[in-house]
Amino acid sequence: MSRQRHALWTAVAPPPLELDVARSNTIFICRGLRPSPPYVRTPLSMDKNDQLKLGIPKGSLESATIDLFKKAGWKITTSSRSYFPTIDDPSIRCMLVRAQEMARYVEAGTLDAGLTGKDWIMENDSQVEVVADLVYSKASFQPTRWVLAVPHDSPIRAPEDLQGKRVATELVQYTKRYFAERHVKVDVEFSWGATEAKAAEGLVDAIVEVTESGSTIRAHGLKIVWELFTSNPQIIANREAWKDPAKREKIEQISLLLKGALAAEAKVGIKMNVPQDKLDTIVALLERKLGRITSPTVSPLYRSGWFAVETIISEDIVRDLIPELIKYGAEGIVEYPLNKIV
Repeated sequence: MSRQRHALWTAVAPPPLELDVARSNTIFICRGLRPSPPYVRTPLSMDKNDQLKLGIPKGSLESATIDLFKKAGWKITTSSRSYFPTIDDPSIRCMLVRAQEMARYVEAGTLDAGLTGKDWIMENDSQVEVVADLVYSKASFQPTRWVLAVPHDSPIRAPEDLQGKRVATELVQYTKRYFAERHVKVDVEFSWGATEAKAAEGLVDAIVEVTESGSTIRAHGLKIVWELFTSNPQIIANREAWKDPAKREKIEQISLLLKGALAAEAKVGIKMNVPQDKLDTIVALLERKLGRITSPTVSPLYRSGWFAVETIISEDIVRDLIPELIKYGAEGIVEYPLNKIV
């Protein structure tokens, strides 16, 4: 039987005339030649129906979300000409969707899962499975706030003061429900943008707007008089997809690693060598600085009378901590970045 029916060969150099062939079932090993890898069915050939259809928020959260996935272990590549980013995981198929619409598509089953703000789930009153909270935003790792704001000289101090008034917002349905629950009759109109300017120019009496720091609201001569709720991104799943064991496992994997990536934000690892007579002092210093109950990891170094001490700390205290560690006898201090804490 022809050898070519048993193996494919890739030449790495001009092959010698003499072949030293060892035969084991259908695999040949030849001097001077390298067999190509055997054919294995990979997930690349999996049916699209078996892939997890995952929604990535397009817009203000897009960049922060893709960066978070990168730290979690997935590389997502977008193109200005496509709403279907590529991802280096053949079991996932991504689609860019506006955060405002994400919950509706997940609820309908067009997407198996997605990331969107808690605010837009509430706005659409979507019936979805909330898998996890992920506290980050386009500019920070803090939740955003939906607030009631009015012109600086307005007498309005609370939602009840808006009886019979007009309010502009992008969050129309939630705002209507909010005032209705408090028996305050207001005219709520949808704002396509520049919402702050409408209140500043007297087009409306108040706005319900999202903010992180409040600086944009103040810059338009407005003041915040009431906070309606805080919001943050959430991983949500279609309830039927959540019942599918394979898809649920994949969603839980994504959730676990994204939360691990967030937990590692603004933290670093630090390790050092400490002589035995300084060990208690160094450990006490770390515990005092870190304010934690658990102690750092301590391991003896081989035949030395020294110990390796390692812990995880907030990045903003490293510059003050390292000089103190050296002062009390630590040596060989290494600081290293973290991708995930799981």
